[in-house]
Amino acid sequence: MGDKTTKRDRFDWRLPFYAAIGALTLFVPIMFYGIDIVEMLYIFVAALIISLISLVVAIRKRGLRSLAVLSMLIVYLAISWWLFKNSRELRTTTRWLLWSNDYKAKVLAQPDSANGLLKHIEWDGWGFPGAGDTVVYLVFDPNDSLSTVARSHSSGKFSGIPCKVYQVRRLESHYYSVLFYTDTDWAHCN
Repeated sequence: MGDKTTKRDRFDWRLPFYAAIGALTLFVPIMFYGIDIVEMLYIFVAALIISLISLVVAIRKRGLRSLAVLSMLIVYLAISWWLFKNSRELRTTTRWLLWSNDYKAKVLAQPDSANGLLKHIEWDGWGFPGAGDTVVYLVFDPNDSLSTVARSHSSGKFSGIPCKVYQVRRLESHYYSVLFYTDTDWAHCN
């Protein structure tokens, strides 16, 4: 009988591991497909509900089992917050690694611009109904003139891009993601 009590009162390291796997399993598809409203609901509803349930379970447990459930909660919340905070960077990197050849073909298929603008396609975007849209373009820069801008993390108006932009990020040589300001796109500068 004492042996069973000892086994039940041990710290179970698998619970924090399961929490990490659970957070990744729930959040990564949402982040990868870029569904903004679902991402927000996950953080502010699902994570809250999971946290409350974990706290209730932890309160009902005794000893080290309670500590294991609390550690599971901390791991789950920490990973969820980190994924939420870094979701745009992770999404861009993952998409580029998986589908860069398709995107390169699409951007190179664009006709040359008569006014010196760089070849581009829409790469990503987000926004809420009625609040305006934010657009990110994939830009092909044959001279890599945007490399200095990307390294310095500058915002502003740059050669080959018609509008002021918030951020330029280098994906690889000659290819950049260019984040426009909200309610601004390649054809409509504010």
